[in-house]
Amino acid sequence: MGHGDVQQNAGGRSPRGRRASRVFGWAAAVFAVVLVAGTLSAYAVYRDLFGKIRQVKVTGLGHRPPGYNHSLNVLVIGSDTRTGKNSRFGAHIPGQRSDTVLVLHLSPGFRRAVVMSIPRDSVVPVLACPRLPGSPGQAAQPGQIEQINETFSNGGPGCLWKTIEQTTHIRLDHFMELNFTGFEHVINDLGGVRICLPYPISDRRSKLRLSRGIHHVMGAEALAYWRVRYIGVGSDLERIQRDQYLMASVAQEVKHTNLLGDPARVLKLVSDIAGSLTTDSGLSQSAMITLVQSLRHLPLRAVHFVEVPVVTYPPNPNWVQWSGQAATLFKAIAQDRKLPRVHKKRHGRRAHPASSSSSGRPGSPSSSGRSGSPSASRSPPPSPLSGLSRHYGGITAGANVCSDSSAFQGPLGGH
Repeated sequence: MGHGDVQQNAGGRSPRGRRASRVFGWAAAVFAVVLVAGTLSAYAVYRDLFGKIRQVKVTGLGHRPPGYNHSLNVLVIGSDTRTGKNSRFGAHIPGQRSDTVLVLHLSPGFRRAVVMSIPRDSVVPVLACPRLPGSPGQAAQPGQIEQINETFSNGGPGCLWKTIEQTTHIRLDHFMELNFTGFEHVINDLGGVRICLPYPISDRRSKLRLSRGIHHVMGAEALAYWRVRYIGVGSDLERIQRDQYLMASVAQEVKHTNLLGDPARVLKLVSDIAGSLTTDSGLSQSAMITLVQSLRHLPLRAVHFVEVPVVTYPPNPNWVQWSGQAATLFKAIAQDRKLPRVHKKRHGRRAHPASSSSSGRPGSPSSSGRSGSPSASRSPPPSPLSGLSRHYGGITAGANVCSDSSAFQGPLGGH
């Protein structure tokens, strides 16, 4: 046998080949065991973390609007509850209010997203909602109205879900509720976000003191900025405008740091916010993971932040009602159509006096009314907003966060 020849067995395979095959087989088996064990371990970790998320069964939604194609609509609630770890924000304040109300619309295939802000001072009809843990419920009062954040306070997320469906005719699929502590964790896990101030802020209530210019803020300061109302004219609508730019900044940071593409960081984020998050019982662990993975690939220009167009509610100048153009916006979102442009003489963001967090229901018939009734005599002036100003006062997630000066103008801010 010459040099380099290999002795073959009867089956044509050399002893060295058999040994290599056995080694490869064992290595593959060990790798498979390690992979399966790692997968099961990761699943167990995620299952344990997701088990800490509070879930609520939503019932009693009544006659629901139809769903269209395979788009997804999620109600996102920023709750100001002071229970648990949130007691540090003021344990003496009872109950809970919807500090922020958003509807997240995702087109089929997650090709684009619309985040619609609903002003907390919006008036809505008083619908019947059952008592739930932490919420006393409420009886229907035909012809009467309440602030939408009072809807959440009385009936919880299920009542807010029902009211939004019945008034906007957008079919909701899920809800997510995040409290103050959870919001801080999100910002801290991102490594902070950038905000840009055209005027200095010194607000004793929120204890937020920042100079004019660009700031990189962590969770506590970002939360104070998110909630601060006593700047500009003290308007909730100005606050929504500032919040949209803050959400754009968060989206830019998520994209820049590839947060959603890093399993370890996602795991830490879930771990940090699980105890601060409440969802409907129909939102499964796999559905949440799929949602996160899908959002990862959305380009910033495909994420639009818009606001429900409003006018002053005549009996109470601190409240607002949805203008006639709101129905067009709702229909576009419900049917997954391209966002409509407003009329040439459009309603911009309105600057109204700051309102209390809970004003109570009007007691007389003359104060009652349904949302959506336009009041031409109280229409707000055109807004000087840049970006998608013709798209219901909105911006994209890629907006320049230093283009928000109009949200600070007024006697409590700049000039």
